[in-house]
Amino acid sequence: MFFRRRQEASNMSDEEKLKQLHEKFERTRNLKGIALRIFTIIAVVMSIYHLYSSGIRMLPQIQHKAIHLSLALALTYFVYPATARQKNRLPWYDILCIVVSLFIGAYITVDYLNIVYRLGDPTTLDLILGGLAIILVLEATRRTMGWPLVIVALVFLAYAAFGQYIPGALGHKGYSIKRIIEHMFLTSEGIYGVAIYVTSTFVFVFILLGSFLGETGGAQSFIDLAFSLTGRYRGGPAKAAVIGSGLMGTISGSSFANVAGTGTFTIPLMKNVGYKPEFAGGVEAAASSGGQIMPPIMGAAAFIMAEMTGVPYGKLIIYAAIPAVLYYVSVFLMVDLEAAKLGLSGLSKEELPGFMDVLKKGAFLLMAPASIFYMLLKGYSPIKASFTAVVIVIVASMFRKETRLNIPRLISALEKGARASLSVIAACAVAGLIVGTVTLTGLGLKFADLIVTLANGQLYPALVLTMIASIIMGMGMPTTALYIILGSMVAPALVLMDVPIVAAHLFIFYFGCFAAVTPPVALSSYLAAAIAKADSVRTALSGLKLASAAFILPFIFALSPELLLINTSPIKTVRVVGSALIGVFALGSALENYMMGKLVLIERIFMFIAALVLIKPGIVTDIAGLVIVLIIGFTRYFKNKKITIKETEVIR
Repeated sequence: MFFRRRQEASNMSDEEKLKQLHEKFERTRNLKGIALRIFTIIAVVMSIYHLYSSGIRMLPQIQHKAIHLSLALALTYFVYPATARQKNRLPWYDILCIVVSLFIGAYITVDYLNIVYRLGDPTTLDLILGGLAIILVLEATRRTMGWPLVIVALVFLAYAAFGQYIPGALGHKGYSIKRIIEHMFLTSEGIYGVAIYVTSTFVFVFILLGSFLGETGGAQSFIDLAFSLTGRYRGGPAKAAVIGSGLMGTISGSSFANVAGTGTFTIPLMKNVGYKPEFAGGVEAAASSGGQIMPPIMGAAAFIMAEMTGVPYGKLIIYAAIPAVLYYVSVFLMVDLEAAKLGLSGLSKEELPGFMDVLKKGAFLLMAPASIFYMLLKGYSPIKASFTAVVIVIVASMFRKETRLNIPRLISALEKGARASLSVIAACAVAGLIVGTVTLTGLGLKFADLIVTLANGQLYPALVLTMIASIIMGMGMPTTALYIILGSMVAPALVLMDVPIVAAHLFIFYFGCFAAVTPPVALSSYLAAAIAKADSVRTALSGLKLASAAFILPFIFALSPELLLINTSPIKTVRVVGSALIGVFALGSALENYMMGKLVLIERIFMFIAALVLIKPGIVTDIAGLVIVLIIGFTRYFKNKKITIKETEVIR
């Protein structure tokens, strides 16, 4: 019954609705005829090239990154128009941009040895192509991500050119346009820096993995598995949305893609069982945003984190695991409290998939994400892990007729994977301009010193300042680009104050991720509101409330790295995780105004205080928080018991 309903839910009408939502939030061109064929050929070639590079042989870094970015820029100018009026045509200047993008990639690929030899003495052609590359990257980012990130990049470039006019510690000697272009185009610290290296190696292949799973039905298996486990309990669809979006996040790493992929099914079901549209949209937005912090993939920013911190990615996902699980426990708990408050029930057995049916239909496709965990923990590189996972999906899909990849579906998966990567690549390329400015001018160390000075050398104020900077800069900026900027400018300040480097980078990573549900720019929430047909502001506030644990957990692991399994013992880890769980429960009860019944105002205030107290590690604060929760818990228990006795006496 469930599988038939799910198939009906994914029919053409729903696909059209989803397409309309995508068009509302992501403006793309309707390619036709020869333009569509050329785009498809380039996209398929790009995907095949990356599979070959990750699994068989990779060209030297300079060549590989140049090919990667030039193909991405060409595809971007194919599919993203300059204005909405050009959605149905490909103007001559976009064709020119496509040709120039491909020429720049070919130029670096063919002449890369000479470029290396003449570093520091660029030719006129080098500078012309470098200037064009910067313009193309900025315009591609504007088309895919909007103005905010472009404006930030332009401000940084202006800082590099005119920093000599800035008084005080933030000023510098100033750099010529020639020097800036050379640094941004011909070195590995600008456009072709760490971010583009990461997207060109394993991030692209992980995105391709998500495309293959979507084409074969593996992504749907995550949702079906979640419904089979939780659907029959109170508020079941909302709990399934939490688990399903978390599982989807392990392969997509994109909150927007998670909302689009799972929300069209989970949100209507949440509304059907009694959740308000705004709450249903908020659940999907909060759960989907958490996909970026959930191992093993965690989105492009996590791979860049591994490069910037020097921590192997296999270790990084272990460090990140407990906070990510705690976050989903928090969202799950608040969903359950809301269901209890509203007196909701779950779906009937006939409406749900059987657990064994799910395993029979899609378990073999779930081997791909499992293989990533295994290979990373065994010490294999993310490049090999991503390639192996794609191969497993392709091979496993052949076991069933419904999932088998024929030629059209294979081409579709390759094309969709390349298309899905464009916004990430553009964001990383323009972030390279920002990082290039930081390395050229030494701004990173200056900014870190400024934070330490403003915080007067105290860790708590420094954490708060860092949080504020992360949230403000994260509004309207993609997580990957935001992390690159903050990782090079802000994280060093926390490291200077003895926060472990992994904890410092995860701290800013969390706030960067959850900018997606932070009003006024909460795109994931707005997409969920559109699907739920709900008020966008109320949906955004609901998503922010449900994601509130993400604003507390970073403080816990920054102050107590045992939560990340850093420099700890089993006893310390259990104590820190236990206090974090109690804190998450206290926060959820306070925000949902429910704990064995509705709380009175004073109880709600004390539960919130307990959550805040449990942020600070230590025996005294842990005991204080636990005592507050226990007192309120026992108070609620005895109140309910008295009410039950009175009701029984009335009935008698």
